[in-house]
Amino acid sequence: MKEKQKHTVLNTKNLSIGYKSKKDTTVIASNINLELHSGELIGLIGANGIGKSTLLRTITKVQPEISGEIFIKNKPLNSYSNLELAKQLSLVLTETVASKNLSVLELVSLGRQPYTNWVGSLSQNDISIINNAIEQTNISDIKHKKCYELSDGQLQKVMIARALAQDTALIILDEPTTHLDIYHKAYILKLLQKLAKDNNKTILFSSHEIDLSIQLCDKLIIMTEDNVVIDQPCNLIERGAFNNLFPEDLIAFDNSSGSFKVKK
Repeated sequence: MKEKQKHTVLNTKNLSIGYKSKKDTTVIASNINLELHSGELIGLIGANGIGKSTLLRTITKVQPEISGEIFIKNKPLNSYSNLELAKQLSLVLTETVASKNLSVLELVSLGRQPYTNWVGSLSQNDISIINNAIEQTNISDIKHKKCYELSDGQLQKVMIARALAQDTALIILDEPTTHLDIYHKAYILKLLQKLAKDNNKTILFSSHEIDLSIQLCDKLIIMTEDNVVIDQPCNLIERGAFNNLFPEDLIAFDNSSGSFKVKK
């Protein structure tokens, strides 16, 4: 079987992120140079408050960059209209679903909004894509349930299915494993890994599940106060990139096991 060719889906050049007001500019991180390819699962990790959500909001055009450039498929992010961007990028946030009275099928179908006409009519192609997204995320058995009837793990799979139905090259998720137990954290990340490979998608997610991310991701983006680096997990371990993620008084990274250990 021929290996799928990898293309650059998102890249940044000397990007600085933060907040601007009339009186001041606060830079959270600077000199960010990332290159994300098709077929990759990429984890974004770092301590609380380091700027992970700010980075995700910036590369998804939710908030402006301080300086530098962001490209999706070699086209400047700021040159995309909202509709054009919705066909390239899907975003899964941790916020509560606006209407949990929707059925699973109805919520997943919302992923087709960028492609439907003004009355929202679904074509046979739309229906096929929706059904495929439901099948790939293993939620066929709950597709007629209302969203308020679902567990957190089930709802997260539904939100991923909606992103799949949107049929974008890039899927970005902000902490998709929040509120899940360890089994369902691993399940969701394994599912994302499979979807990236099977659909040749670029999937980027932020997470505090560092041990799982090291095991499952093709690349990791590590944010610290000093810099933002991206590489394969094995290379990052070799470089000692995990050693300064957290204060050293309580936990330490063990290179041999590739995980954090509580100090005795």
